[in-house]
Amino acid sequence: MNIVDLGLIGYKEAEALQLETLQAVTDGSKENTVYVLEHPKVITLGRQGGAENLHAGEDFLAEQGITLVQTTRGGNITCHFPGQLVAYPIWRVEKRPGGMRKFFHDMEEAVIQTCARFDVETIRRPGHPGVWVDESRKICSMGIGVRHWVTYHGLALNVGRDVSLFEMITLCGIQGARPTSLSAEAGRDISIEEAKNVFAEEFRKAFADSAVAADQTPENR
Repeated sequence: MNIVDLGLIGYKEAEALQLETLQAVTDGSKENTVYVLEHPKVITLGRQGGAENLHAGEDFLAEQGITLVQTTRGGNITCHFPGQLVAYPIWRVEKRPGGMRKFFHDMEEAVIQTCARFDVETIRRPGHPGVWVDESRKICSMGIGVRHWVTYHGLALNVGRDVSLFEMITLCGIQGARPTSLSAEAGRDISIEEAKNVFAEEFRKAFADSAVAADQTPENR
């Protein structure tokens, strides 16, 4: 796999790069690729909606320098901002053992183990993709898109203490859900670079079993 750090990059620019890479991974000219990055302030809506969970008008958002984007990922509403680690795996899942369920599990596992490296204990919450500190505090959101058995979009792990942009939305459309971050839970400021390095290591470990199994097809999984 190839893990590429894009730094701070606009949402639309990153989306265009994802789609370009998706085509290359689909046709076999590029290996599975994971982009790690930060976005300027942006609120994104998923395929399942999300506008009903937005608490501010577009004019107000524009005045605050916050972009609103309709996306092609799954899930509801979320937001991105500097200090949040975003990872976009452009990943072929067609013949990967376990299919999409295992793919999501392994993404969650990479985040769970990343958090553990900073002495932050996290959990899965059945029925709610992502990673949680407890039943109400969410530290990482997930939502993907799939084309031709190749994934794009991905996950967003809150690293810095400032998660105030979430005040503009009902987090992932889940009543009672509250955002938290790696720094807040660890009780110390964790840099985005430190988090990226640890996440890259843990992602490689979680996806180490991703060798193609020749007898796995969408029909017999």
